[in-house]
Amino acid sequence: MYKISARFMHKLSRKELLAKILRVDHIGELAAIRIYDGQKAVISGQHPSRPIIEEMQAQEKEHLDIMERLCAKHNIQPTVLAPLLSIAAYALGVGTALCGKETAMACTTAVEELIGEHYNQQLMELLDDDPVDHADLLKILTKLRDDELHHYDVGVENDGLKAPQYEALKWIIQTGCKGAIWLAERM
Repeated sequence: MYKISARFMHKLSRKELLAKILRVDHIGELAAIRIYDGQKAVISGQHPSRPIIEEMQAQEKEHLDIMERLCAKHNIQPTVLAPLLSIAAYALGVGTALCGKETAMACTTAVEELIGEHYNQQLMELLDDDPVDHADLLKILTKLRDDELHHYDVGVENDGLKAPQYEALKWIIQTGCKGAIWLAERM
C-alpha cells in the first residue's frame, strides 16, 4: 500500500510542477506580447525600432502558441490573473516607449535577463524531477530560453543599457516580473 501511495504522490507533485511551470510561462509569453503592443501604440510605424519590436513580438506569439498547446495537453488552466497582468504589461510597454527608444529597449533587456534566469531554474527543476520523462519539455523550454536571451541581446544592441537610470529601471521592472511570477505560480 505504501508504494502505491508514494507513486500517486509523486505524480501529483509532478502535475503540480508542470502546472507551476506552464502557468508562469504562458502568462510570461502573453505579457511579452502585451508589452510590445503597448510599445507599438506609442512608437510610430516609421520609427527604426518598430520592425525590431514587431520581430520580437512575432516570436513571442509563437511562444504563446506553444504554451497554449502545452497547457491544453497537460490540462492546465492559465493563471486567473491573466487579465490583470495583461493590463500591467501593456502599461509597462506604453510607459517605457513614452520615455524613448533606449527605455523601451531597456524594458526588453530587464525582462529577458530575468526570464532567461527563470527558464534556467525551471530547466533545473525538470532535470531534478525526471530528465527522461521531461525530455520533450526540456527541449522546448531550452529553445524558448535561448530565444528570450536573443531578445536580451537585441535590446543591448539597440542601446537598452544606455537608458537613463537603467539600473533603477531594471530593478523596478524585474521586481514587478518577480511578483507576477510568484503570483502566477500560485493562482
